[in-house]
Amino acid sequence: MPHPPAWTRLRGRVPVTQLTAPRPDGTGLCACCRGPVRPGSRRCYHCYLHREYLPGLLPDVVVPVAYAEKGGPHATNLWRYKSGGPGARAAQEALRSLLLVFLRDHGPCVWRCAGMPGPACVAVVPSRRGRAGTHPLQAMLEPYLTLPWARLSAGYRDGTAACDPDPGRFQAGRLPGAAVLLLDDTWTSGASATAAAAALRLAGARSVAVVVLGRHLDAGGFSPAPFRPGLCAVHGRRPSQ
Repeated sequence: MPHPPAWTRLRGRVPVTQLTAPRPDGTGLCACCRGPVRPGSRRCYHCYLHREYLPGLLPDVVVPVAYAEKGGPHATNLWRYKSGGPGARAAQEALRSLLLVFLRDHGPCVWRCAGMPGPACVAVVPSRRGRAGTHPLQAMLEPYLTLPWARLSAGYRDGTAACDPDPGRFQAGRLPGAAVLLLDDTWTSGASATAAAAALRLAGARSVAVVVLGRHLDAGGFSPAPFRPGLCAVHGRRPSQ
């Protein structure tokens, strides 16, 4: 069945040739964040730490839409879209198109892997620096998503060097039994997204699925796969965590 014209136009705005992505088979990738791991390792160093810090509070699944390779166009868009400077609007359009198309095409993959029928609400990982007002990612997507937005705010203001996934870093409104889609623009160590997922769990969320626009990557010694619109990092997978 052909896609409706609006979705066809939106797909045309996704910069496919500029993107790379995790391989669905997961070979050589962390079982959580889909970053590169040492041979024989199931998880990267940071994700091992997160399991130790927050047992029972981790997200059900983390799905990077694409890699944000250092110095590449996707990493540049992820910085530029919230800068308010030249090129910010074009970056927003590219990122918004990418995420909306991904959620439409691969949302069912994410929900299945998270063990949920679908999200009841959506939240955005707050800025670690205590940015005032609506997060730029929420502002960019809010007019286009019909899900209600869950309240998630910074519990305290911390520095850019904070890497521990402290469950007190964020605060969430009560979400008894909710299935939550948690969106983040970037993932480096994953501490912020993991802490946000823990806050949602502590607020009563039953399931948390994290979708990340760009998993930061220093590509030295690692060859990411080209972005393929018909696949995602958890394509065809069942719950495994």
